[in-house]
Amino acid sequence: MIKIVNQIIPLEQALELLAHIARQQVQAHAAAVHFSLESVKEDVRWKYVREILGVDDGDEDSLLPIMALAPHVMPGFYENIISRALPQGGEFAEFGGIKGQQHRGMLPTGETALFILCGMDIDERIRVMRRWRHSSWPLKEVLSIEKVREGEPAMSGALVPNPDWLEPLLFGRNAEPAFSVAFPAKRIHTPMLWSDLVLHPRTLEQVNDIRIWLEYNGQVLTDPVLMRKVKPGYRILFYGPSGTGKTLTASLLGNEFKLPVYRIDLSQVVSKYIGETEKNLESVFAKASRKNWILFFDEADALFGKRTSVSSAHDKYANQEVSYLLQRIEEHEGLLILASNFKNNIDDAFLRRFHHIIHFPLPGVAERLGIWKGCAPGSLKVDPSLVWEEIAGAFELTGASIVNVMQYAALRAFRRGDGLLRKQDIVEGIKKEFRKEEKNI
Repeated sequence: MIKIVNQIIPLEQALELLAHIARQQVQAHAAAVHFSLESVKEDVRWKYVREILGVDDGDEDSLLPIMALAPHVMPGFYENIISRALPQGGEFAEFGGIKGQQHRGMLPTGETALFILCGMDIDERIRVMRRWRHSSWPLKEVLSIEKVREGEPAMSGALVPNPDWLEPLLFGRNAEPAFSVAFPAKRIHTPMLWSDLVLHPRTLEQVNDIRIWLEYNGQVLTDPVLMRKVKPGYRILFYGPSGTGKTLTASLLGNEFKLPVYRIDLSQVVSKYIGETEKNLESVFAKASRKNWILFFDEADALFGKRTSVSSAHDKYANQEVSYLLQRIEEHEGLLILASNFKNNIDDAFLRRFHHIIHFPLPGVAERLGIWKGCAPGSLKVDPSLVWEEIAGAFELTGASIVNVMQYAALRAFRRGDGLLRKQDIVEGIKKEFRKEEKNI
């Protein structure tokens, strides 16, 4: 038995059934006789196959995921079956299978599945292949057959289990993809709440439209009329100065609807090599298409900038990247958010495809007052001379800058140990923020 979190799954019995069927086919092939799965359909171990897959029927296709799963828990599973059939060694081409780059055992292929299910009965193999083709491959949410080079048998591709099915089965949860060049995105989190986000009323109203889409989009896509006319997916542009709440808004949307938010790292995506940028992005889109993720492109100008007239080979390939992105974002079925400091930097072709273009302006006096009061440390008293209305009216700062100032002043108060948030520390912190931006106070 294999234990998964607090649950015992009947994987051992399912593998025993698969091994029994495979051995029967091998023996039938050696004796040049026919073996039918019907002879084992009454085997009680079929119920374990059904339990693992969560299906009511234990038909022959239910064995496919068990075939793909076997090497992940028993590396020598298929070798043991073949060694019994060929104790002196030798090739068994009819059984299929390939070697992995690091895995030393056999990995099953579509040919392996055909042999275990049909033996070498040509009519039966063709019947099964046609059924798989006509049904667009059964259990496509669970596994796939790897594509092969043109001209090679289509069934010689490896049976690849879907990580979204395999990881919860074996480890009790989905593992987060590791950040790398192959997956240039990081999951972002925030401990903050909607009450911590202070936006202009018009901006907040438009953000609420995104919340409505996340809540009710499923009903739109199941409406008998709208499902034919409305494309899946929702594309948004956030634009405005840095520090005005664009990233925080994306994170809060993820928190509210329990959706992972992945920020694309453009330093890893953009490559000087032709075709590499598209390849790097495709890995993110491909994973996101299988999961309900929010994709967040920060500083999106680098990828979604305006196309230029073609005066060099570089311009030609840069424009090709934009064309690829246009097609890919339209195909994405989830929420996709682009963030930029300036709307005019984004190519017009992208602007036409956005459902919403939301401006995050610098906070006005009322918004700044809300941010100052919301950031005041709960463990410190406020100097009576410190009037938040005066500070908010006198200094034009973004929300991020206000947080920096409050952190600076709080650190000074904790160092003194008097438990008092002083006006002079707030003003000094504001000066530091202004100097960073080369502004005069």
